[in-house]
Amino acid sequence: MSVEENALPVQGAPCWMQLMVRDLAGAEAFYASVLGWSFGRSTLGEGYSTALVDGRPVAGLGVHARDRGPATVWTPYFAVRDADLTAAKVRERGATVAVGPLRKGHGRAALASDRDGAVFGFWEGPTPAWAVGEGSAPARLELLTRDVFEAAIFYGEVLSWSGADAGDGVEIVYQEERIIVRSDGRPLALLHGGAVEQDPDPRVRPRWVVHFDVTDAERAASAAVDAGGTATPAAPGPGVQGPGYVIRDPEGGLFTVSCRADG
Repeated sequence: MSVEENALPVQGAPCWMQLMVRDLAGAEAFYASVLGWSFGRSTLGEGYSTALVDGRPVAGLGVHARDRGPATVWTPYFAVRDADLTAAKVRERGATVAVGPLRKGHGRAALASDRDGAVFGFWEGPTPAWAVGEGSAPARLELLTRDVFEAAIFYGEVLSWSGADAGDGVEIVYQEERIIVRSDGRPLALLHGGAVEQDPDPRVRPRWVVHFDVTDAERAASAAVDAGGTATPAAPGPGVQGPGYVIRDPEGGLFTVSCRADG
């Protein structure tokens, strides 16, 4: 994680987005072509770079440790005050802490998966000035999960999410068959059901889904195919217009793009 601008994010809020890959130079070239990103080095060393738009941090790309071969997945990180306590909560609730907490630059990070296998991370320390739906950060985060209410309880307990009437911090709002995670009335993430744990298609297995806004979704999809990825049409989410696409990068990392409402 890069810390070009120090900020202490709200407990439980998404605070960063990361992709671990085998070929960092190849991943940089792909995302530069598809999303128009440039890249700068971070405090985490040569094996990690920060994606930038107009000089502002968007996400992090890093290289897998050579002795590990995990799937290439976009992973949201959530801010916590105590990484050790959060790791204990994850384990107590039957989920898995795969890595950490480890010292990384100016903070401490851990990588985990929830009880249905969706991968997420948590971070203790300062972060860039970054928030879902603001600037060039991801426009939306969604959790596709087997049981949305069970997932809300799990993340609520682990990340200290509260009910809508609990005051400051991150709150969860139940709305029919989905759950909205928000802070100060601003949506941060959406939780919804329908995932199938053993489905061969990774797009419908439990996972966190990252959505990026682009000015031209069709151009982004075409660029992805030209750069060795794939692009599949998908319905755009709320608040966007025009076509949407699920894109798979050359290493298998999945994300979606859709046009900005003002695009």
